[in-house]
Amino acid sequence: MFKKVATLILISTLVAGVAQARQHGGFVNTDTNSPAVQQGGFKGPGIDIMTVKDVLDMRDDSRVRLKGQIIKNLGSEQYLFQDSTGQIEVDIDDKKWMGQTVTPNDTVEIYGKLDKELMGKTEIDVKRIQLVK
Repeated sequence: MFKKVATLILISTLVAGVAQARQHGGFVNTDTNSPAVQQGGFKGPGIDIMTVKDVLDMRDDSRVRLKGQIIKNLGSEQYLFQDSTGQIEVDIDDKKWMGQTVTPNDTVEIYGKLDKELMGKTEIDVKRIQLVK
């Protein structure tokens, strides 16, 4: 009997703690230039927008943020991204589209990681893509 009561008290305490934690949001900044966040967490300054030209001079595994157009599907999950300074291949997993439909006429922001391979190929592994309105 004691074990049942102790178990019920433990479960009740855990459930109450989870409910209380869900009521508190993260940091909110009034900076209107920040990208929209769908759920709680940090909202404020992040990685500045870069150009393709800037990115090509960066080190492997650098975090990047670009604004431009996806102009062509190169097959599978590979696409050609373009801004006013040049073009670069981007790798966008199907799940990263999050239901968005993007055409070459649309402007997008991509957030990702620079991938410089030994054979000279440079691409961006996209972690998030957002349609700019």
